[in-house]
Amino acid sequence: MNTSDSPSPQRRFNTRLGLLLFLIYLALYTGFVLINAFAADQMETIVLAGLNLAIVYGFGLIVCALVLALFYGLLCRREPAEDVASSNAATTQGNSK
Repeated sequence: MNTSDSPSPQRRFNTRLGLLLFLIYLALYTGFVLINAFAADQMETIVLAGLNLAIVYGFGLIVCALVLALFYGLLCRREPAEDVASSNAATTQGNSK
């Protein structure tokens, strides 16, 4: 059981993973915004099956967000069962007061 105030190794891993995936998505989204702000005419370029860059990039961002969320869900580490049970017991005791 983790009695210290510091987060568990699993929670630290999950936090770092979430921040890394967020930074990846932020970089992709920043690219989209910068292209729109400084080279908007490039967004009209046909890149795939008659669709312009704006449409392809926009849908790509949506798909990327879903893939990153699935990736996070698969790689996240669970708290050990005894830690979860003890935290649930502490929460239940705290709520009954």
